[in-house]
Amino acid sequence: MISTLFHRLKRPLAAVFVGASTTLAFAPFSLWPLAIISPLLLLLLIHKQTPKYAFAIGYAWGLGQFATGISWVHVSIDNFGGMPKPASLFLMALLVGYLALYSALFCWSLNRWFATSTRTRWLLGAPALWLIFDWLRGWVMTGFPWLWLGYSQIDSPLGHFAPVGGVELITLLVIISAAGLGYALLHKRWSTLIVPAVIIATGFGLTSAQWVTPDTNQVTKVALIQGNIPQALKWKPSQRWPTIMKYTDLTRENWDADIIIWPEAAIPAFEFEISSFLSNLDSAAAMNDSAVITGIVNQSEDKKFYNSILTLGNKAQPGYRYDMNERYHKHHLLPFGEFVPFESILRPLAPFFNLPMSSFSRGEFIQPNIEANGKQMAPALCYEIIFNEQVRQNIDDETDFILTLSNDAWFGRSIGPLQHMEIARMRALEFGKPVIRSTNNGVTAITDHMGRVIADIPQFETGVLRAEVTSTEGQTPFHLWGSWPLYLWVMLSLVIGWRLRD
Repeated sequence: MISTLFHRLKRPLAAVFVGASTTLAFAPFSLWPLAIISPLLLLLLIHKQTPKYAFAIGYAWGLGQFATGISWVHVSIDNFGGMPKPASLFLMALLVGYLALYSALFCWSLNRWFATSTRTRWLLGAPALWLIFDWLRGWVMTGFPWLWLGYSQIDSPLGHFAPVGGVELITLLVIISAAGLGYALLHKRWSTLIVPAVIIATGFGLTSAQWVTPDTNQVTKVALIQGNIPQALKWKPSQRWPTIMKYTDLTRENWDADIIIWPEAAIPAFEFEISSFLSNLDSAAAMNDSAVITGIVNQSEDKKFYNSILTLGNKAQPGYRYDMNERYHKHHLLPFGEFVPFESILRPLAPFFNLPMSSFSRGEFIQPNIEANGKQMAPALCYEIIFNEQVRQNIDDETDFILTLSNDAWFGRSIGPLQHMEIARMRALEFGKPVIRSTNNGVTAITDHMGRVIADIPQFETGVLRAEVTSTEGQTPFHLWGSWPLYLWVMLSLVIGWRLRD
C-alpha cells in the first residue's frame, strides 16, 4: 500500500518542485529559460495520465509556483493584518490554493479534450488552453495576472515580441516552444525542434525592429521623490506633517526639474484637509516653472473614497482648486487592500479585512491623461500597471509617457517590488513609451521605450531620482490592435485542434 501511495504521489510531488522553480525565471533571479523548462516538464508529467490525475499534477505545479512566486503577499498580511501567525498562513494558503486551480484546470482540460499525443495536442491544444486559463486568472474576481510566463522573458530574445502582441503573445510562444521540445523528446521527432528554433530566431530578428521613434526635441527633466516612509508610521496622525515636510523639502531642492513626482498616497491626509498647503505648493511650483504630481486620497461629497493623482503648478488649468473631476481616480483596486470582496461576510472575521483605506470606490476605466508642464502621461496607480489592456486604452496619440505611482512598502524586502518593476518594464516595451515609476521606498526607476532601465535609485533609502526622459512618436502593433488577434488565433487553434485531435 505504501509503495502504491508513493507511486501515486511521485508525479504531484515532482510537479511542486517544478512549479517552484518557475519563480526563478522572474525578477530578481531572471533565469528566463526556466519559464520554458518548467511547463515542458509539466507537460511531460501529465503525459498519458487520466484527466483527474492530470488535475492533481497541475494543482501541485500551481501550488509550487504561487507558494514561492507570491510569497511576498504574506508580508503584508503578517505585518499589517492584525491576525495570529497561523491565521495569516491559512489565509495565504487559501490564496495560493485558489490560484493553483488554473494550472490544474489547464491540465485537466488538455488531457480530457486532447488525450492523444499528437502534434495537435502539443502545438495547438496546449498553448491555446494555457492562454485561456491565464486570461481567466487575469479576469475572474477582478483578476490577478501576476507571474504570466511572458513577463520572465523581457530580457530574452522572446521579449522583442512584446510590441507585436504583448505579454500574452510572449506567453503563448513560451508554451509553444516548451511543447515543441516536449513532443520532440517523447516521439524522437527532432524536426519539431524547428518550431522553438524559428521562434527564438525571429525574436533575435525583431531586435532591429523600430516601432516608434524617439523625439529628441521632446526631452523632459523629471525628479522622482522617494520618501522612504515606514508603512507602520505612514498614517499615524503625529507623522502627517513630518511626512509632508519631508517631501516638500526634497521638492524645494529640485525646482529646476520640469516635473517633480511624488509616489502613491504620498500625502497621508485627505485632500480637503490640506487645501491651503496644496494651494501654496501649487503657487511655488508655478513660480518655478515646474509641476508637481502626487498621489493623494480623496473623499467625495457622497462619502466615497478614491485613490487619486493630483497635479499642481504648470498645467493646462492654472491655479489650485478642489475639484474631484480634475483628478485621476484609480479604477483597478487591489482586492482586500483597497476593497473587500464579499464585504458583509469577511469584514467581521478578522482585523485584516479592516486595513486602512480598504473601502475605495473605482474611477472610470478610461480617463484623460495627466497633463503637467505640457506633457501628457497615461496613469496607472500601483496594481493597475499589471493590466495591459487598461493601460492600452488610456494611451492616446498625445501621450508622452506612462506614469505609475506605487507604494510597495507593504511588502518589505521581498521579491514582490522587483517583480512589480519587471511588469512595468513590459508595459514600456509593449507600447513604445517610457515608463516613469515613482514609489515610496523602491523600486523607483525610469525606463526608456524599449523597457530598459535608464535610471533608478536604491530601495529603502530616501532619495531623489533625476533623469531626462525622451518622448516617442509612432505606435506599436500591440497598441493598435491589442490582444484580440491573439485570442482569435486561440479559438481557431482549438477548433482545428478538436477536428484533428485523433
